[in-house]
Amino acid sequence: MACHGTEKRVKKRRGEKGGPKQILLMGNPNVGKSVVFSRLTGVRVIASNYPGTTVGYTHGQMKVGDDTAEVVDVPGTYGLEPTCEAEEIALRMLATGDVVINVVDATNLERNLNLTLQLLEKGVPMVVALNMWDDVGHRGISIDLKRLEELLGVPVIPTVAITGQGIKELVESIPVASVPGLPPRSHDERWQAIGNIVEHVQQVTHRHHTWLERLEDASVRPFTGIIIAAMVLVGMFLGIRFVGESLIGYVLDPLFEHLWTPVILFLSNLMGGSGILHDVLLGSTIVGEVNYVESFGLLTTGLYVPFAMVLPYIISFYLVLGLLEDVGYLPRLAVLMDTIMHRLGLHGYAIIPTLLGLGCNVPAVLATRILESKRERFIAATLISIAVPCAALQAMIFGLVGERGLQYVAIVYGTLFLVWIVLGFILNRMVKGFSPELLIEIPPYRMPPWRTVLQKLWLRVHGFLREAIPIILGAVLVINILYALGVFDAIADFTAPVVTGLLGLPKEAVVALAVGFLRKDVALGMLAPLALTSGQLVVGSVVLAMFFPCIATFVVLFRELGVRGLLKASAVMIVASLAVGGLLNLIL
Repeated sequence: MACHGTEKRVKKRRGEKGGPKQILLMGNPNVGKSVVFSRLTGVRVIASNYPGTTVGYTHGQMKVGDDTAEVVDVPGTYGLEPTCEAEEIALRMLATGDVVINVVDATNLERNLNLTLQLLEKGVPMVVALNMWDDVGHRGISIDLKRLEELLGVPVIPTVAITGQGIKELVESIPVASVPGLPPRSHDERWQAIGNIVEHVQQVTHRHHTWLERLEDASVRPFTGIIIAAMVLVGMFLGIRFVGESLIGYVLDPLFEHLWTPVILFLSNLMGGSGILHDVLLGSTIVGEVNYVESFGLLTTGLYVPFAMVLPYIISFYLVLGLLEDVGYLPRLAVLMDTIMHRLGLHGYAIIPTLLGLGCNVPAVLATRILESKRERFIAATLISIAVPCAALQAMIFGLVGERGLQYVAIVYGTLFLVWIVLGFILNRMVKGFSPELLIEIPPYRMPPWRTVLQKLWLRVHGFLREAIPIILGAVLVINILYALGVFDAIADFTAPVVTGLLGLPKEAVVALAVGFLRKDVALGMLAPLALTSGQLVVGSVVLAMFFPCIATFVVLFRELGVRGLLKASAVMIVASLAVGGLLNLIL
């Protein structure tokens, strides 16, 4: 009766034509699902968030016979008994699929079969893609495919997703996906069944470790792991800066200067060089040339900030992140840093966005999506926005504060580091919620195909542009309106006692703090003509770094944390920056 009911449910799911309408790619994290997905769908892909969550997934289309089916890359899960938000979403999505392609790591059969058996117990038509088949022989593993098919009762196709081996056979097996309808098992019964399957189908022979496997082991040992992590992170930081600054200097700045500036100057002359409409669209600082940073017009700053200031670092960040993900290094770095990061209410993965914030806070806040709980994402994003200065601000700190002596630069960085530690401890105790333990599969090191890396890069960059640009343009419009109404002048007069009394800065520094909302390095440069003492310059640098982030980061914080999360983070920024600035003023 159970099997008969399953058949009726499958026919209803597949529809009248009998072909699958939705194919779900399911498997443990780091088994190559994304590479299989790219092989099946090509470039016809869309990145989305599951409704009501921040959990992202990718979906596209493929041909199955004469029909077109939707393919969904479901978030990685170890089982159908959810322990985190991503696994809860994976279970919900299972109810909508017609066929499941269960991607299994052939080199770690026992661990992966737990999800496979749970899927079989759900009675969903399924095909098993036994991925990383090329590594099986390298690791001295022998798997009897025919016997494995008999024991599971579904097609088992060996695949090497990075080369495309077995993908054609996988697609051909989808229309004949089987529904064995296994009875539900208890946890112990399931693992006993897994042991029996592995015993009958797999043999492992001894062999010597390769140099790549020795490097894998060294990457997670405390001493050698820290050395390797330092080398990787320095290389990553330099790579992000090199690619980002090269795109700005050789591609985007010349495009704006030679192609867009003549258009802006023409429009400015057409509008008479002034007026409300002119100031809103083009800005108020156009006198024969265009200052894209300070003009604050929709067609000047509104386009220059996302495309020429942020997009280059987004591209370079996601390129480097994609390489580290697909090579298999990120899980090892997370394991290495897990103990330290737990003290701040985070787990090891949080070190990635934290360090990337030293390049640009925008991709760093976006990278907090890799954290599992809302609590962790809030803590990490808040700490990044407050205590991690971006590359542009760091350049100004070294250039402006460094003129007074390297000891003052050390004070700025030492203060921000202490703030990161102390504020992390405080938020860990004050923010409600939980920080899950770090439970991740550590994949072997592999060289990813460039096609997959670039496709993932395009998906992420396209998603950023689609989400961020409308919000940035809206924010620029609102700020222009508030400026025209004199709101900013009122704010400057209102905050002057705090700036002069608590922070010990001249009243004119209020303007720099306000400009810091647009661009912090420009704001710090505006402190140079004010004849500040070395102590005042240190206070101004620290407060600028800790105060509201630049508009691009602010927009991304709104997108990631929501209204309530942004208000809470803003309150923390204001209190922390004023407290630390006032304390530094007393000391210096």
